[in-house]
Amino acid sequence: MELLGSTLTATYARPRPIPTGSLPAISTMASSYKNRFPHYTLNHSLNLPWRPSTYYKVASVTPTLEPLSKSTQGLNPAQIVPFPANRTALFTRYTHDDWYKSNNNSYRDSESSRRSAERLRADTSRLLQEKEQKTRKIQTDTSKNLGERVNDIAFWKSEINHEIDQMIAETNALSEIKRRLERALAETEGPLQVALECLYHREKRMSIDLVHDDVEKALLQEVECIRSCQERMRRHLEKTLAQLASNRAAQHELERDVSDKQTAYRIDDKCQNLRNTSDGIGYFRGVERVDATISVPESWAKFSDDNILRSQSERASSAKLRDDVEILLNVTSNEMWGHFNAVNVAFTNRISETADAKNKLQTHLAKTLQGIFQTEMSIEAIKKAIKDKSAPMKVAQTRLDERTRRPNVELCRDIAQMHLVSEVYEIDDTIQTLQQRLRDAEDTLQMLVHTKANLEHELSIKANTLFIDQEKCMGMRKSFPSTPRLVGYT
Repeated sequence: MELLGSTLTATYARPRPIPTGSLPAISTMASSYKNRFPHYTLNHSLNLPWRPSTYYKVASVTPTLEPLSKSTQGLNPAQIVPFPANRTALFTRYTHDDWYKSNNNSYRDSESSRRSAERLRADTSRLLQEKEQKTRKIQTDTSKNLGERVNDIAFWKSEINHEIDQMIAETNALSEIKRRLERALAETEGPLQVALECLYHREKRMSIDLVHDDVEKALLQEVECIRSCQERMRRHLEKTLAQLASNRAAQHELERDVSDKQTAYRIDDKCQNLRNTSDGIGYFRGVERVDATISVPESWAKFSDDNILRSQSERASSAKLRDDVEILLNVTSNEMWGHFNAVNVAFTNRISETADAKNKLQTHLAKTLQGIFQTEMSIEAIKKAIKDKSAPMKVAQTRLDERTRRPNVELCRDIAQMHLVSEVYEIDDTIQTLQQRLRDAEDTLQMLVHTKANLEHELSIKANTLFIDQEKCMGMRKSFPSTPRLVGYT
């Protein structure tokens, strides 16, 4: 990859030309050779990030500049025979031109190396400046991106916190309506028990008064109404409990999301404020190759947006359920009050009818008692009349008996005789008639006595019915929950 500021056409990047002429003697370059590359002698224990992993090893033996012959290799300096000077003079290796050419080549190589080094220094300075600017720009852009990320996190965190506050308020309102619903449901037990007690007590009515009247019909309707209201309240109470669980689940997701965002906000804010001079910075080798991300900005924003939408949906459902419960409480309260008043009206009418029937029975009983008294007086008069007829019967029969003792022809069937016979028959017929009337009067008296007993029994029945309806039932129905209690306010 080609880096900025360093072109592949630079002179120092090309292979160094090999001189064609003979090289100068190495002994003349000994001083420069020893320290030409001092950085090669650096200790390998240095741990620098830009330092390559391998270097040339430093030679363990310093080479000598004098050539060695095969015969002298492996001998110590004391055993080497000195080379004779005349031999050197006789066998010269290079010419004078070779010497000048070698020097000129060295000059040219030196100039070329200096030019290459100068270009390298210029390119290196420019490269360092460009890389420094690029590094600063990248770091500035990264800080800017971190700042934008911090702002995005702060925005979503504020949105989620706002939604959490609204969800908490909605949950509290739903909990309050749930408590009202529970209190209203508990208040319906009293009226239900009163209605059932009224039905139970009215089963103790006797005889003809044990009828399926309007009161009993109204009581049965009231019991059915209260049980229907209780069933609807229980269904809405179950829905309220389920909605509360859903609200808490949505709130939990929001709180977990905002907790994660709080942690991310703290981390990204710390990263944004890091500088080259900050404490705690260091190398973490290979961290750039670790990709622990599980989302992208789109899915990250969608996750929080989905949580908020879910919370808003649950809040809408909760608000609708609260309205339904409020309507239900008002409707059930009105229904129960309507049936309660209808039962009370039926009781009042029935009590009035029973009291009127009882008064009429008492009037008829008084008349019956009066008739019994008069009939008894008539019986006594008949008995006295029958008793009074015994004396005339005796007189008439005595006269007839005495006249049967008349002698002979004196036994005449005269007018007196016929009148006596007629009188006896007449008195006997009168007695028979009075005795029949006496039996009729006694039968009438028995009938009146039986009627009196029936009337007294009917009066006892009506008195029992009035006691049940007026004292027991209406006495219990004096205490009915008020409307605020039926809607759960108290």
